[in-house]
Amino acid sequence: MVTLSGEADVTNVAELSQALTAQLASGARHLTVDLSGLRFADSSVIRALVLTGRTLKDRGGGLTLVQPQPVVARALGLLGVDQAIEIRGGTSAGADPER
Repeated sequence: MVTLSGEADVTNVAELSQALTAQLASGARHLTVDLSGLRFADSSVIRALVLTGRTLKDRGGGLTLVQPQPVVARALGLLGVDQAIEIRGGTSAGADPER
């Protein structure tokens, strides 16, 4: 599991990308990212998550995003990320709290 907190944007996306790449390099097929502490994510961060999800899907696995805060859940929903990546928890459109 990877846990994100605070704000994630273009100024720190490289750190996130390194963490995700390390998981992929270890041969992971399934990965969970806890977003409960993440207050903001810009498009560069969402792109990194989507690319990781695609790689995992190509390996026969998948990425799961859990407990996004409302602002992050809304961004994921508006960008259609919820159509490609499983999102569990969350409190706005684009994240189904029952999943």
